[in-house]
Amino acid sequence: MFKTTKRYWVCQVLGWGGWTLLNLSFYYFFLQDYYWKVNERRNLLFSVLLIQFFWYILSTHLLRLFLKKTKWVKFSIKKVIALAVVSVMLTGLLSYYGAKSTALITGRSLVQYEKNENLKQAISKEKENGLSGTQYYLAAKDNPKDSSYYHLIVNIKKNTGWYRDTHGNWQYEDQHKGRFWWDIIFTFILIALWLLLYMIWHYLERNRKDEVDRLNLEKTVKELELKTIKSHINPHFIFNSLNSIRALVDENPKRARTAITELSNILRSSLQVEKMETVSLKKELDIVSDYLALEQMRFEERLKVEMEIGEDTLEQPVPPMMLQTLVENAIKHGITKRINGGTIKIISRYTGNNFELIVQNTGNLDDPSNEGFGFKSTRDRLKILFNGVAHFNIEEIEKNKVQSKIVMPVR
Repeated sequence: MFKTTKRYWVCQVLGWGGWTLLNLSFYYFFLQDYYWKVNERRNLLFSVLLIQFFWYILSTHLLRLFLKKTKWVKFSIKKVIALAVVSVMLTGLLSYYGAKSTALITGRSLVQYEKNENLKQAISKEKENGLSGTQYYLAAKDNPKDSSYYHLIVNIKKNTGWYRDTHGNWQYEDQHKGRFWWDIIFTFILIALWLLLYMIWHYLERNRKDEVDRLNLEKTVKELELKTIKSHINPHFIFNSLNSIRALVDENPKRARTAITELSNILRSSLQVEKMETVSLKKELDIVSDYLALEQMRFEERLKVEMEIGEDTLEQPVPPMMLQTLVENAIKHGITKRINGGTIKIISRYTGNNFELIVQNTGNLDDPSNEGFGFKSTRDRLKILFNGVAHFNIEEIEKNKVQSKIVMPVR
């Protein structure tokens, strides 16, 4: 986050700073006689460019904050285009009028300075033509176009923008009205270019992130498969299961055959984890049932199993072997540590727009900071599969009872 923010501000300063320097270069090379020879005008030019630099950064930063809040990346193309048009117009107006108002308030307006200079020029032209103290301006009211006064009025107004009304008060009329619209349109173009670069960058960043997430998912699933074979479905479990099956061969051959099938199903499922992102809850429960059946051969009456499965949740997609991971941890950290064993309870239900998968077990919560691979892989897989919307937590809900809960959006 810090690196991204730092990169953003570097781009902001360099981008708008470069534009400011480009403007300064233009004034220096092409309008040097007008802006550079008079110190006051040159200093005002520097001030105006600095004020514009500040407002461009401020307005586009506010636009960025707004875009982040709207999460525009998830919008359709039509919505993005509409958002871009409105954003360019509002941000352009903010930067244009913000800079103009700041210059006027601080007394650093180049436009106001030029108006004052033109007024001085208009008064000087009056004196040069001997019009000072006369009511020559009434010629405009009478409108005698052949009057020399009328032509002098037009000439002064044309050259300076200033003229006297019929009461003798100086009035100003901009002789370059088209410049206003050009300035506004050019500001819109600049903001549009900024927004285009911003959106392209984030689209590329999103595609890169999606690719990284896909690779991370493949890596996590691969690691899960290997861990499941090497430690998750650990040698002790397989060894204990085979011993239990061997004892049943003579006593209960039918149960022994069933146990072999159950063990085979679990091992087969662990090998298939890599091939799919989700499976139905019903299929996941079949594997968990096989796992618990094998564990009950070992724990016998010390292990009790309860199921509270909503019928409407059986087709809900869940990450494969995730429920089995929670059940195995519940047995490993809960049941095996108690002389009298305990109870494993599995709950699945819909709550609002979310699906909850819960495993409760008799026992106490170990050090929460010491997470094993099972819990870490569960968090990582949920984060990648559901873009941070799903979450997992484990807590001690009452004395001698621990609860592991996965909450994910309904699909």
